[in-house]
Formats: sequence, structure tokens, C-alpha cells
Amino acid sequence: MTDVNVEVEDDGLGGGMKDGRPAGTPVLRRINRAAVLDAFRQSAPDPVRLAELTRMTALTRPTVTQAVEDLLAAGWLQQHAPEPSAVGRPATRFSLNGRAAPVLGLDVGPHTVAAGVADLAGERLGVVHRTVRRPGARQLLEVVDEAISEALSAAVVSADQIAAVTAATPGIVEATSGRVLFAPSVPGWSAIDLVDRMRQRFTCPVMVDNDANLAALAVAHEHTGSGTLLAVHWGERLGAGVVIDGRLHRGAGAAGEIGFIRPVGDLPDDTGDGRGPLERAIGAEAITDLARRYAAEHPESSLGSLSTDPATVFRAAADGDLCAHHVVDRIAFVFAQAIAPCVLVLSPHTMVISGGIARAGSVLRDAVARHLDRLTLTSLNVELSGLAEETVLTGALRMALDEVWRSRLTVA
Repeated sequence: MTDVNVEVEDDGLGGGMKDGRPAGTPVLRRINRAAVLDAFRQSAPDPVRLAELTRMTALTRPTVTQAVEDLLAAGWLQQHAPEPSAVGRPATRFSLNGRAAPVLGLDVGPHTVAAGVADLAGERLGVVHRTVRRPGARQLLEVVDEAISEALSAAVVSADQIAAVTAATPGIVEATSGRVLFAPSVPGWSAIDLVDRMRQRFTCPVMVDNDANLAALAVAHEHTGSGTLLAVHWGERLGAGVVIDGRLHRGAGAAGEIGFIRPVGDLPDDTGDGRGPLERAIGAEAITDLARRYAAEHPESSLGSLSTDPATVFRAAADGDLCAHHVVDRIAFVFAQAIAPCVLVLSPHTMVISGGIARAGSVLRDAVARHLDRLTLTSLNVELSGLAEETVLTGALRMALDEVWRSRLTVA
């Protein structure tokens, strides 16, 4: 690496500016530390040796050694005992100290709240799920506060140790401020300044984003590389995110609100709970209701003797129950009809379904793909995310981690 002069802010590790001029050697040391720290990030959680770091960073061994010493002193790394070696002196190994900058993620929904703490390597230190038993914004906020406290306790982390917070919320969120502009599923939620509420408790960066957007980020992290990804988060509610060449597409601010697409045919009555037409037609509750109606008409079906919920329906369909198969096919058809225009406009390389419905398995995936083939011009690769219900929380943690690494690895 050649010597360069860049203007940077002090990172607490000995670099920085003096009288507005480049600091020379301290700046170069910071650049080298960033390169070495990024190598540890890529290797996490596995320990690495100095020789491996030298190859990964293309820096000299003395430069790597100095950077490792600085990072050890700052608490970003931990040292491991040398591995036994039959030849030569065993080499000391180092790894990322995940607890140097833990992050907090929140998945806030009208019925459940999940809170999780993860370390720098993305390993979860503590996760809690809490049910929202009373409707209303204030009641939901109480559950959020309780979930945060319990997650911090489970992770054995204090609020002042958290390096970044990301909260996922239903509704339309203003990207620049994190303000919830519209959230029909939680009356009064748009009047709550969630960013300000979090900043009263945490001194780190706080971000708030739409839950489907964060689900899309989580799914996109599993699909590295370029291309267009349509990520559908499907449970009781229905939303989507579009990721193009690794970047989330927000449009004018409400991109991905597919739950408000109006499908063809009769629709369930609007119950006033803020759900959109497509959510009412094929959300988890709608799948259950449809299965009960079909089972009443077909007493030979196993669905009549089972506790009816979406998971039961999908299992029965996979086991060959004809009635359950008809339910799945109907749901897949309505979904495909609604989403086909989006597929025709975007021409995505892949569509990934996450959320609770993702546990349906191949019986739903194949039905969706089959119906989409008839409604679009090219075959679409349809996948189910293994993250399922944890997708939104995973995306919230991912955004928080990205913020930490962005701030630590920026050198100019």
C-alpha cells in the first residue's frame, strides 16, 4: 500500500486531523487499521494469523503487526493461544472481538415485537419475542420498551454499549428522518417519534425503516452479487422490497406496498384493521378461513380433523390431501395474478418469499412459479427464505451492523 494523505475525523484510535491539515503518518496508520479490521470482518468468527492477514490486505508484516496491536489495545480484537504445530513455532492467532460494538435490532408489529442483540460478526447474543395483548400505539410502545430491556439482559449488554439501533416498523417510513408517516395497522403509531424515543435510551445512531424493506435487505444479504431481487414478506401482512444490484429501491417512498394491490374477484370485508386488499385476500388469516370453508365442503379431507392454520394446510397439501392442495393452489393463483404486473415491470432475476408463509415449502413455491409462468414472459426463479419469521429482525440487525462497519471502515 502506498502512502496517501486524506482528511479524516478522529476514530479514537490515534488518527485524525491537526489544524485542518492531513495528519500524515497517523492517517496512514488509520487506513491500514481499517484494511486489517475489514480482513477480520471477512474472516469472522474464525481466528487468523498474521501471515494470513498479510496476504489478505497486501500490507507488509510490520504494518499488519502494528495495526493488530492498535486494534487489540482498542478492544476490537482478541488473542488466541497458538495452535499446536509439528513444524516450527506455533503462530499466534487473532479474531474479531464481537462484543466491542454490539447492535440492537427490533421487529415491531401490531401483534408481536421481537428484539435482538448481535455482535460484530452477526452472532446473536440475545433475542426475545413478546406478544402485544392490547391494541394501540402506547400499548405497543410499552411492549417495545420491555422487549428491549429483556434482550439487553439476555445478551448481558448495557444500553451504553450498543453501537447502533435499527427498528423495523409497519407502514410508510420517511427514509431521511425515520418518521412513520402512515401505519394503518397500528392506530396512532404515526404520532409516535420512534427515533426520538430510542435516542432517549441510546447514545448511538438510531435508524427506523419499513419492515418489508429490512426483510429485503436480509434476503439480499443471502443473495450476493448483482441483479434485481424482489423480496416478498408474507405472513398475516404482506409487503415487498426491491433490491437492485445490492441497493434497496425506495422509489418515492412507498415502494413495495403490495399488500394494497387489489386482486381480481370478491374480497373479504374490510375489518378496519388497516390491512390492504391483497393482505385480506391471501394473508395468514385468509388462508385459514379458506381452508375451513373447503374442509366443510369436503368432509373426506384431513383438514376437518386438524387444528386449521396455514402450517397445517401446507403440510396436508404436501402429504397429498386434495382439499389442502386446492387451497394452496387458489392462494398461489391470487398471489400470482396480483404480483405478475410487478414482475413484468421489474423483470427480477429472483423472487424470494420470506415470513411465516415461507415455511410452506415447495408445495407453495411450485404453485406460485407455475401460475407466474402463465402470466409473465419469462420464467422467474422463485425461492423461499430459510429465515422465515426471523427475516425482519435479521434485516434490522444487518442494517445496524452495516452502520457500525461503515463508520469504522470509512477513512476519507
